[in-house]
Amino acid sequence: MTENKNIIIFDTTLRDGEQSPGASMNTSEKIQIAQQLEKLNVDIIEAGFAAASPGDFDAISQIAKTIKNSSICSLARAIDGDIKAAGEAVNAGGKGNRVHTFIATSPIHMKYKLKMDSAEVIKRAVHAVEYAKTFVDDVEFSLEDAGRSELPFMKEITQAVIEAGARTINLPDTVGYRLPSEIKYMVEQMVGFVDSIKSDAIISLHNHNDLGLAVANTLAGIEAGARQVECTINGLGERAGNAAMEEIVMTLKTRQDLFPGITTNINTKEIYLASKMVANITGIEPQPNKSIVGKNAFAHESGIHQDGVLKHQETYEIMKPEDIGIEKNNSIVLGKHSGRAAFKDTIAHLGFPDLEDDKLIIAFNRFKAICDKKKEITDDDIRMIVADEQLNENKTFEVEAIQISDFSNGIPSAVVTIKHEDKLITDASIGDGAMDAIFKTIDRITGYNGTLIDYKVNSVSEGKDALAKVNCKVTFDDGAHTMLGHGLSLDTMIASARAYVGALNSFLSVQNMLEKTQQK
Repeated sequence: MTENKNIIIFDTTLRDGEQSPGASMNTSEKIQIAQQLEKLNVDIIEAGFAAASPGDFDAISQIAKTIKNSSICSLARAIDGDIKAAGEAVNAGGKGNRVHTFIATSPIHMKYKLKMDSAEVIKRAVHAVEYAKTFVDDVEFSLEDAGRSELPFMKEITQAVIEAGARTINLPDTVGYRLPSEIKYMVEQMVGFVDSIKSDAIISLHNHNDLGLAVANTLAGIEAGARQVECTINGLGERAGNAAMEEIVMTLKTRQDLFPGITTNINTKEIYLASKMVANITGIEPQPNKSIVGKNAFAHESGIHQDGVLKHQETYEIMKPEDIGIEKNNSIVLGKHSGRAAFKDTIAHLGFPDLEDDKLIIAFNRFKAICDKKKEITDDDIRMIVADEQLNENKTFEVEAIQISDFSNGIPSAVVTIKHEDKLITDASIGDGAMDAIFKTIDRITGYNGTLIDYKVNSVSEGKDALAKVNCKVTFDDGAHTMLGHGLSLDTMIASARAYVGALNSFLSVQNMLEKTQQK
């Protein structure tokens, strides 16, 4: 097993990453990320937990129909209903994909969560794998909380599920408890055991970052013979997150002296765009000093460092920005006199080569409108304009115009015009502030009352004329549904209104999907 030096990249951004508080995504957003993961050349995309909700089942099914080059996977507990949902969802595309089933194997989980003895756990695991094999050929089995499980039992259950048909054995450090030396020993033992029973199954790792060791633990496991790693873009995930895919991949690429011949299939030039896309869709930005994809990852403020980099890049940089897709195209400078051909060439260079004609026209028109008001258009501006159009595809309601009145010792008010079914509807309201007045007016026009629970505004680039990017989380239906909305504009108030309406449109899209599911 250890002779194969190619590491399978199993991306779980759409499943474990989405479990990060506030990172919920709708089906359209998940498909966009899945398509970018395919451009990254990710081997396996864990698209969700099919049994969790009709929305998850629909998203996995749609992704399975859309993605051609990566294997699609769904998580499932060792329960027949979960496995059936997972099998049906991943098979929606009519091709062989993967079902990933699991059961806890640590003493603490078996005693307090499962309330089962070891024999019953093995029985459930074997049945789960055998049942999953009736839907797909490719079955992965995870020993939940392997980091705190006992090696003799891990070996016993591993042999049983391999004999039942599992070909990937995943060892999650579910609570992020272990140190690299402990993970390395565990993997060495399990790799040796799997080799000893003459199986071609591979060992996989899934490390959480509770102690900040997820990537270090993953690399230690690779050294010990693990040949699949489960990770997420930006290290997104519940609690402190998961192992960051970009950090694992770039470490293997940069430190070939320590990982000789160890490779992945990842197209590293798509890393930066993937990071930006996940941050835009979830509203969770990597911290500025985040390795590889953070805002400051390639920034140098120290005079000594600046001087060294200017003289020879490798003095203070161990990789090039271009390696992860941060490139500057200086051959064409875009401005208000630029045509559609130059705009199309630039966005293709920035990672959007497949933009459909109608979306290209909309994005180009927004670009031209911004050019009339903004002196300098940066790559980040253009990237965000295109991304914003993709994030707001469902436009049941659309903000057309806003007029606000807010001054000291007065009552803030807003007049808002919304487009709905090709009709323009205008109304007005007062509020505790200009933004509150805008949101109340939108509620009056649409007939849906939302409650704002989170709001973030960031500048896309620098300067007084920077584009404002707004993410807001809004609850609808008496708090039963929380949706994330995105807005972009030179005017923060307009961006805020677009984000609020975007959240409403996402809510209505989910409601429509649920109604169709119930009708079936």
